[in-house]
Amino acid sequence: MRLASLFGPTAAELVFLIQILISPTQGVDFDPVQLPNLNLNQLGRVALTGDFDSISLYTYKQQTEHAFSSNGSQSLITQLPNGDFTPAATADAYIKTMCPFVMKNGQFAGVVVGGNFTSLGGAETQGVAMYDPKTSKSTPLPGLLGQVSVVYCDQDTNTVYVGGDFKGADSTNAVAWVGMSGWANLPFAGFNGPVESITKAPNGNIVFGGAFTGLGNTTAPQKKDQQVVNLSSAKISSGSTTDANGFNNPKNIVCKTSGRGGPGSTWLLEDKTSGFWRADLNFGFQPTKLRLWNTHQNGRGTKTFRFTALPLNGIMNMTYIDPATGKKTPCDADGARCPLSDDTSLPYQDFTFYNHIGMSAFQIDISEWYGDGAGLNGIELFQDDIYAYAVTDLNEPACANIEFGSNSTPTGPWTTAPSAQSQSQYLTADLAAQDIQSARASVIFKPDIKQKGNYSVDVYTPGCLQDDSCNRRGIANVTGIFTEGGAPIPVKQIYQTNNFDKYDQIYYGPVDVNSDTFRATVTLTPYTQQEQRITLVAQRVRFAPTNYTGGLNGLFEFDPTQGSTLTDFSKSAFDQAGMNLEPGAIVTSLAAVGGISYVGGNFSDISGKFQNIFSIADGNATSLPNGGLNAQVATFHVFRDLLYIGGNFTNTATGNISGLNNFAAYNILSRSWLALGSGVRGRVNTIVPIELNVTEGRPETCITVNGHFDQLDAFGSAPAVPVKGFGVWVPSRQNWLQNLNLTTRTITGKLSTATNITGSDPLLAGTISSQGVPGAQAAVSLTSKPLQLNSLGIKIQPQPITSSKRKRAVSGQNVTGAVTGLFHKNGKLNVTVIGGHFTATASNGSTINNLAFINGTGAVSGLGTGLDEDSVFLALNTQENLLYAGGTISGSLENSNVNGLILYDLASGNFAIPQPPALGGNDVAVNAITTRPKSTQVYVAGNFDTAGSLGCPSVCMFDKGQWSQPGSGLSGSVAALTWQGNDKLLAGGNISINGNATKLANYDTKNRQWTPLDGSDAAVPGPVTALTPAKEDASQFWVAGKSTNGSAFLMKYDNSKFQPIPESSRLGDQTTIHGLSMLSLDNDHKETELVDQSMVLLVTGSLNIPNFGNASAALYDGKSFVPFILSTSGGGPGSLFQLFSEKTVDFKSSGGRMKLGFVVLIGLAIALGVTFFLVVAGILIERYRRRAEDYQPAPTTYFDKTANMGRIPPEDLFGRLGQRGSAPML
Repeated sequence: MRLASLFGPTAAELVFLIQILISPTQGVDFDPVQLPNLNLNQLGRVALTGDFDSISLYTYKQQTEHAFSSNGSQSLITQLPNGDFTPAATADAYIKTMCPFVMKNGQFAGVVVGGNFTSLGGAETQGVAMYDPKTSKSTPLPGLLGQVSVVYCDQDTNTVYVGGDFKGADSTNAVAWVGMSGWANLPFAGFNGPVESITKAPNGNIVFGGAFTGLGNTTAPQKKDQQVVNLSSAKISSGSTTDANGFNNPKNIVCKTSGRGGPGSTWLLEDKTSGFWRADLNFGFQPTKLRLWNTHQNGRGTKTFRFTALPLNGIMNMTYIDPATGKKTPCDADGARCPLSDDTSLPYQDFTFYNHIGMSAFQIDISEWYGDGAGLNGIELFQDDIYAYAVTDLNEPACANIEFGSNSTPTGPWTTAPSAQSQSQYLTADLAAQDIQSARASVIFKPDIKQKGNYSVDVYTPGCLQDDSCNRRGIANVTGIFTEGGAPIPVKQIYQTNNFDKYDQIYYGPVDVNSDTFRATVTLTPYTQQEQRITLVAQRVRFAPTNYTGGLNGLFEFDPTQGSTLTDFSKSAFDQAGMNLEPGAIVTSLAAVGGISYVGGNFSDISGKFQNIFSIADGNATSLPNGGLNAQVATFHVFRDLLYIGGNFTNTATGNISGLNNFAAYNILSRSWLALGSGVRGRVNTIVPIELNVTEGRPETCITVNGHFDQLDAFGSAPAVPVKGFGVWVPSRQNWLQNLNLTTRTITGKLSTATNITGSDPLLAGTISSQGVPGAQAAVSLTSKPLQLNSLGIKIQPQPITSSKRKRAVSGQNVTGAVTGLFHKNGKLNVTVIGGHFTATASNGSTINNLAFINGTGAVSGLGTGLDEDSVFLALNTQENLLYAGGTISGSLENSNVNGLILYDLASGNFAIPQPPALGGNDVAVNAITTRPKSTQVYVAGNFDTAGSLGCPSVCMFDKGQWSQPGSGLSGSVAALTWQGNDKLLAGGNISINGNATKLANYDTKNRQWTPLDGSDAAVPGPVTALTPAKEDASQFWVAGKSTNGSAFLMKYDNSKFQPIPESSRLGDQTTIHGLSMLSLDNDHKETELVDQSMVLLVTGSLNIPNFGNASAALYDGKSFVPFILSTSGGGPGSLFQLFSEKTVDFKSSGGRMKLGFVVLIGLAIALGVTFFLVVAGILIERYRRRAEDYQPAPTTYFDKTANMGRIPPEDLFGRLGQRGSAPML
């Protein structure tokens, strides 16, 4: 195929870049992370609580606790070897389409990605880019401006066909990328409406579907130079201006179209001096015509000048009508100097620009003059582009006396933002959630339409990087009225999260001329369903006239082997099928399977045979069974012998098949409709395949359904399932994943598209979040052999805290989900308790609120009635089988009010009777509960003033059925407690002792006194919210909280002073630390001053780790933080609250190094013991040997031994000494 010439000045550079960046190998390398060698054996069972719906250990460097965005931005997504999904490259808006570009020679060039983004993977790119899955790098493909909706990679022709709502060189809405050469115009120059789908027909031709009625592109208006560029709001300056009063202001000539001169109306240069006149505007423009009124003040006037575009500093070539000959004449080629006549009969002269160049300022340099010097009486600048600006000063000037000049009407708290890197100034409004209403902020744009015709209407949005508003940008609603007597077009949502400037086409069609009875308008307001504070922006609207060859209706077949386009559309089965539809057909989906092409969209056949879907085979358009579907089809996906269909339908056109609610299938082989469950409640926008381990170790293709629906409809015995626009259909089970009790990971979010890459995993696009523990929500168990997270067997749904409860929890504890937990084992009683603010389902099907029990068999139960559902449990402890549960709890039990604390008998499964007298005070909260070692005394701490009728602020002791006040003088809110031995209690929080503020305090149970911990008030920068011992007796401990400046702090007390962690390893400003725990290691880490070699500090919460990002838990070895656990909640980062275990950490067996002297003494003792053992062993062995050889004891009495000695010969005495077997004989 030979297409039109390349466009875009950087095509050659792109070829080089792509050849360098795209690797011939396609597999993605993932970098595993060495897991920590934790030893949790001494702790028994271990679990973690938090606010998450998915959770995973950090096992690969590519893994992140990414949040999927709900503001329109999406990512390319890959699947890690552990099954988690992770973003590979992030865009600032939607990714709508992808295809792998493999050329004729088999070379893989990359994945072509299209959408309405302005950046991908950090690279600025308008709507389309080439992505390398090996390196995760994106290469911009510049040349298009607008939105790409579909790409189709055709290996046979070495071509990528691109469709959407965009402009590029001489094409509109359709263009091609050819081989490694770059962009090329298609022979038909695109379409007069957007393209939604592209496929290859069975005959090899390329079929385009969309909302177009003809071939063609944008064109210049018949009435040219109609829009006046507003110079009245520009900054005007000049050089070599006269000193003469009334003539020395360069603004004199702006908005002066009468041609009259004189003081205040004429600008003059100094006598016989060259000079300049300059205008710096607050917006960009492309002038097409310059109009100048020459001065004749006292015989003066400008003779020659030139026009310089700024900031390009380019001298513009122009033409003019020579007054003497009446002919069009170019200005002097040497320096592009133009002559200006001094004929007093000429009111003005027009100069037409040869090239249309964008600029934001210009300068007129005057080099020759008439008489004594140069000057001007007036200036006007015109352009073809029809714009209406939100900033009213940028619209056509009122002084231009234009009958229906462009203008706008802003309403609301708008302020003007500088243009920065954008094309013009724009309006911005900061809207709180309660102010996000159309009546609170709006801009009505009114263009200057002088010519009736077809227009493309585009809304421009400035990039968010330039004003640092990306994290606050939201969604705008845009609608408009374009014909007299016509209804407003349907509201279109525009996501304003783009990093760089972009535009969205909101309308394509006829626009009537302005008149006394009609004015075309475009209205921009905030999308009202946004629940957070947003920044709304409004910049400009463009009306671009279009030209086209008509005769089409949503379908066009293109033969790539032809160098030109046939306009006899009746020869194409596709073109003819489109023309047989009712006018205004919109084709959204195309698919070709087994010689049959399927067409879906929003249309109906003229003859009434079918609606919204049909097939084309053997040159004929054919209805599907039952006349198609009864409403719009939005998307197709072919898998095996099924065509999966999504849209806004509820049944077939004849309405006799149930269960086809917005999501259905068509069996290609049997040519019959198939209900998928009962569909979903709401519109389906995209259908995207995904690989999941539905059965452990056996990945299979599942079908994700994405759109604006809130429920998977009930069918058979399966109940309805509430969702947020996302469902997963499992073809092998003929059921929704959400209905199946399977050990597969949790996935939330939405997908927009996917593509398969040979030799690599599929590449997805969208905003999904997934972490790896199946069925785990808000609480998981943790094991170290092997190191893994596991479900506790309870499905928890976090609940939002009401404002009254939120203010009662201390800083850092106003979380939802599972907050606290404990393992209780006493004889045969084995119970796991989870507390927080959540709902769950008991084994008997009842609803559990906020406190759940899991017995040894896995059965789940909850509390009885009596407590308010908005109660929050923050602290748990046990005494025998009695559970002490505290928090922001309220209700009535046995006709007695409870507040802050309840007692529950774990053995009987009932509330204890009687309950302790209720705590009292403002905003009562119990944050910590601990039992004094070797006693039955239970200490309760938090934010309260009384216990029953007893004044007992902040910490109170309960024993033998009654409250007692431990000491006096303590007040404030206590967040954490720990015992330092049997008799000393350490409390942390935001507290005071006898009116003196402190963060940490000691209580001595012997003398019953509270004392502030020395140095804590000055050293600790804010209230303490987390506390854990660093030694067995807690003489050393860790504390964490929030500084007064809002940043998180973490520091260690070493029994004499506080040591903050080094500046180089501190966590980011957005960190909130909920919990601290010391854990043992199998292998020592390098020695550090803060953390013992054999231990590590576990930090839980919502952590921001520099050079990594968000994590829910991290391990600290005294030098640096290492991400440990990642989680998500509702598509955003999750958080962990605390670790709880069956037993406490044993510091004696885990940590500490003996001094050298003790080591030597122990070694010496061991050596002496070994020596003694060897001596004893030797004696025993010798005795055994003697007995075995029959040794006899020598006689102990003799008769006259000395007398006999002389009678024995020497040979008889010693002769037998060498013989064995008997003792020597005398």
